[in-house]
This record gives sequence, structure tokens and C-alpha cells, in this order.
Amino acid sequence: MNTPSSPARAWFVAGTDTEIGKTFVTCALLHAARAAGLRALGMKPVAAGAEECGDELLNEDVAALRAAGSFDPGLALMNPYCLRSPVAPHIAAAEEGVRIEATHILAAFAALARQADCVLVEGVGGFRVPLDEAYDTADLAVDLGLPVVLVVGLRLGCISHALLSCEAITRRGLRLAGWVANQVDPAMLRLEQNVEALRSRIDAPLLGTIPWQAQPDPRTVAGRLVLPA
Repeated sequence: MNTPSSPARAWFVAGTDTEIGKTFVTCALLHAARAAGLRALGMKPVAAGAEECGDELLNEDVAALRAAGSFDPGLALMNPYCLRSPVAPHIAAAEEGVRIEATHILAAFAALARQADCVLVEGVGGFRVPLDEAYDTADLAVDLGLPVVLVVGLRLGCISHALLSCEAITRRGLRLAGWVANQVDPAMLRLEQNVEALRSRIDAPLLGTIPWQAQPDPRTVAGRLVLPA
């Protein structure tokens, strides 16, 4: 499959698991890119879990990415596949009679890339989430051909999840451009030691550490992050 042409700056944002702040970090990176003078857009190719909002079917993660971007390119490009059920996307797609086509996603990404200086493509859940019986989000990252930013949710068990994710990323021939440590457990013990253990084992730069927030606001933490080289 041909890889679409990409802007000077574009990354695939993967997570070590679901519910670890991947959308939050992606939005913060969008704000950091905008602060650096870049026209930045977010994309979530596949989203599962959506509600009617006026005449739109809208996923809350996609709504957050739209709000964080430099402008609204339209949901058709930002979120080519929006599924109603908040379950694994391959299950939701099968139930709703939807066939997720990689070519459609790649075309949407290419259209976004022509409009922006920076595009952040957010995956679904962890790095390997099935999209159909033979294709998953890791395959999509390969087809997009983008370097990966890994969001590590800081909680018990995060070291193994992070290292396994890094291993899977490099085995696919993708470059790990950096990782973000995002505290999702406010009571996590030995947080600094866990971050140091990850820093010493991950062969990619730490782009920033985000402390737990009772009311997360990506704009307030954008200054804690650096964009990957």
C-alpha cells in the first residue's frame, strides 16, 4: 500500500492502553505546536462511542481534537469512521455493518496534510487494536508511515506495558519519536522511580511528564511538552 505524502511534521500517537490520556496528550501537543507557530490539526481515524450532536454523529475525543486544532477541517477528514457503540472498533463496525478501509483513512490523512504544517493522528486504545479480522491499528501506523509518539499512563504496571509497546512499535519498523509520561493514578507510589526506570529503558526522548489533574486542561500542560524532533 502506498504511503501518502505527509507534511513536514506528522506523528502517530499511540497509547500503552485505553484510558491513559492519549487524547488529552494529543490535544496538549496540538496546543504546543500552535504555540510554536504551526497550523496544527488532529485526526482520529476510527472512533468508537458517539452520540448525535445536532446533525452530527460526534465522538467526545474527536470533539476535543477539533477544539484543540488551528481550525476545523470537517469531521469527514478528522474522523473518517465514527462508530456508535463504545466497544472495540472491530466489534462495533461489524455490528453496524461498516467496513473500515485503510485507503479511505490514508486519503483523509493526505487531505489534512495538505492543509496543515503539523498533523497528529491518534490511534485507538493501545498500539494493537483490531479494526477488522486481519487489520489493526499497528498496520494503520505502518501504512501511514509516521513516527510514533507513545503516551505512557503512569499507574501500577506501566513499565511492562510501555516496554512491550515500544518493542511492538520497533518490530513494525516504525521510529519511536518520543514518549510522554502522563500520571493517571493520583495515588501512584514511587512515581519518579517509575519514570526513571522507563527513561533508562526506552530508546527515545521523554517529551514531557504531566502530573495528575483533577480537571484536565490540555492548554495548561502544553508548556510541559516538547514536540519531537
